[in-house]
Amino acid sequence: MKTIKLIIFDLDGTLVDAYPAIIRSFNYTMQKLNYPAQGNLVIRRAVGWGDENLLRPFLKVGDLRKGLLIYRRHHQNSLVRYSRLFPRAGAVLGYLKKKGCLLAVASNRPTKFSWILIHHLGLKKYFDYVLCADKLKHIKPHPEILKKIMQKFSVGPRQAVYIGDMAIDAQAGKRAGVKTIIVTTGSSQRQEIKKERPYRIFRRLTELLQIL
Repeated sequence: MKTIKLIIFDLDGTLVDAYPAIIRSFNYTMQKLNYPAQGNLVIRRAVGWGDENLLRPFLKVGDLRKGLLIYRRHHQNSLVRYSRLFPRAGAVLGYLKKKGCLLAVASNRPTKFSWILIHHLGLKKYFDYVLCADKLKHIKPHPEILKKIMQKFSVGPRQAVYIGDMAIDAQAGKRAGVKTIIVTTGSSQRQEIKKERPYRIFRRLTELLQIL
């Protein structure tokens, strides 16, 4: 993979473990609106499609807008208190940066909250570009976000790699024509990921350095 110039990362579940923060904000919202709390696994499996789609299956249509406001207000603080990098994620990014790779983020998380995470966890110094789905017409698994990032740097699909944690990341990468590596630290089960036939499946992010 010596021709690789651009490495695009998903954020949640790939670089950052924000699940404790998401679970707290989710169940706080349920409590405020008098809905039943949900278990950690149920919430975790609903993550990855943006916060509106996270809440939508659990709320009545008329409560969704209010629920989203409650969730986002709580989540600003919850993210800072309960999110952390996955082990050695910073070391991986630092190594790739020193090697001269362009690094970018492609996230379905809203821009405001992505930047809260990036600033809080000290990631800004690594990334050349951050793009989130609320700035686009489509969310992943649509390939728009990956294509926009490649266009930004005038890089073709053969010169880019995408790193994610979900089956939808594998789908997005495939549709964008980009080699996609999935780490099994996120919301999708290994069986779901294997069905999408990504380039590689890793148990942890550090395995990425074996091929880059």
